[in-house]
Amino acid sequence: MLIEGIVKSSLIDFPKTLSCILFTSICNFDCFYCHNRDLIKGSGSIISEDEIFSFLKKRQGLLDGVVITGGEPTLQKDLIPFMSKIKALGYKIKLDTNGSKPEVVKNVLEENLCDYFAVDYKAPQDRYFEICSFPGTKVLETINILLESNVDFEARTTVVPQLTLEDLITMAKELPKLPKYVLNKYVKPKKFLEKDMERINAKPYSPDEIKEMANVLRKYQPYVIT
Repeated sequence: MLIEGIVKSSLIDFPKTLSCILFTSICNFDCFYCHNRDLIKGSGSIISEDEIFSFLKKRQGLLDGVVITGGEPTLQKDLIPFMSKIKALGYKIKLDTNGSKPEVVKNVLEENLCDYFAVDYKAPQDRYFEICSFPGTKVLETINILLESNVDFEARTTVVPQLTLEDLITMAKELPKLPKYVLNKYVKPKKFLEKDMERINAKPYSPDEIKEMANVLRKYQPYVIT
């Protein structure tokens, strides 16, 4: 399991759960606004599993959960056994995913290894490649698998300046009815590609504008939050 980073304590990443966050190496998307750009291709600086599990054993009774994010965790061939080891220590697990590997998500569900999923829905289907440099055809499949499983999950969208209200309405219609749909404010990343300078520096929507968008989207997705 390729882990490149760890946040030892967080109250905001896993609902109602004090958790640590593990950042996996490598991602098959290349979103221009990514805040973990060093992880896309991997920096090569790997934290050993021994170190990870030594930390988790010391924090038993202090932490309640582990968030596995990235990068894209579902690309890791050892994800299932890694999650099994975490579960054996008594931790809840939240898995963040871009939704591109529905077969892996299905395997995680079959093994009953995850308590909460967060799936990014980044753009309308016809703009996915423009935003992420990767098609979004599998993401809806992943979301539907989660919906059918009755596991706790959320879908979330970062409202980058390039997404219009019309785009968001299209996305809300493309998605099945969700138990929770989160609109996140765009924040300029510290690292980005020079070719993306203009997109990166576009004026972000204000919190009030995003709330107004959410009010419109509730016609299609009643459980939108900001």
